[in-house]
Amino acid sequence: MPWTCAAASPFVRAPDGPAPSRSSRPRRLHSVSMTPESRYYFSQRLKLHYLVWGDEANPPLILIHGNRDHARSWDRVARALVDRYCVYVPDLRGHGDSQWAVGGNYSVIDYALDAHALGEHIGREPYTVIAHSLGGGVALQYAGAFPEKVSRLITIEGLGGLGWASGQRRPAHIRMREWVDSMRKLEQRRLHAYPTIDDATRRMIEANSHLTPELAHDLTVHGVRQAEDGGFTWKFDNYTHAGSPYEFNMEDARDLWNQIRCPLLIIWGEESWGRRNVTLDLSAFHNYREVAVASAGHWVHHDQFDRFVEVVRSFLSE
Repeated sequence: MPWTCAAASPFVRAPDGPAPSRSSRPRRLHSVSMTPESRYYFSQRLKLHYLVWGDEANPPLILIHGNRDHARSWDRVARALVDRYCVYVPDLRGHGDSQWAVGGNYSVIDYALDAHALGEHIGREPYTVIAHSLGGGVALQYAGAFPEKVSRLITIEGLGGLGWASGQRRPAHIRMREWVDSMRKLEQRRLHAYPTIDDATRRMIEANSHLTPELAHDLTVHGVRQAEDGGFTWKFDNYTHAGSPYEFNMEDARDLWNQIRCPLLIIWGEESWGRRNVTLDLSAFHNYREVAVASAGHWVHHDQFDRFVEVVRSFLSE
């Protein structure tokens, strides 16, 4: 049954209850304690890191994380889907074990270019793509510019803060001044070092109250590096806070969305800040469905993992 625009009923609530339980090929991985293989590729002279889970004889799936996150944030999702897919998980530029951008300028366009470079490097198009937050914006741009390279797409909270959705762009001179001011302040900013992993984990939980202590600890261990003068700092580049003065606008969004031809699942967390009091015209999408997951915030795949996997498996089985 084909997917159609849910114009009359924009949200389909996720069901309650638990879910059912080109380079050298990586080894086949089976147990729940499996670990991924690390690899690297180059995009715009940057050395970027990605993980490979499972057997490359399986169909390819790419998972794209959000801002100030990292590839290992997808571990549980990769393990849940590796029975059906070979899962490729990049660290975005300036994140995880990927190189920081020279000059510190980050934009969705840069990330989308890196996604295209990764797809060409792997050489297994078309891909199923699941992407969170900033990663969702990256995936939508990639799928809009290269619709033939994406066979199915799932975005989790992937339409940003939606401030640009009103269609009212702020004056260019204000955007430029704010961006320059932000970049200059970041130039003077020192990386904050946490004395111990436990201290960094507590900060993680403060920012993401839905996380269990165990998951927060795991995300922290993979998200920090040892500082030269002691303690631990986050791996992401602080310059990712600055964004770009060239704001995304609804005209560009609708043009890109209109090019996407693959089935699209848009997932929201009912408790997330990203969708509150916002009316967004999604009519440019041809073949989509929205799902709102109860008791979930911005990190739906962490907050309600079992229900998230159930929704994803159902969509991918259509």
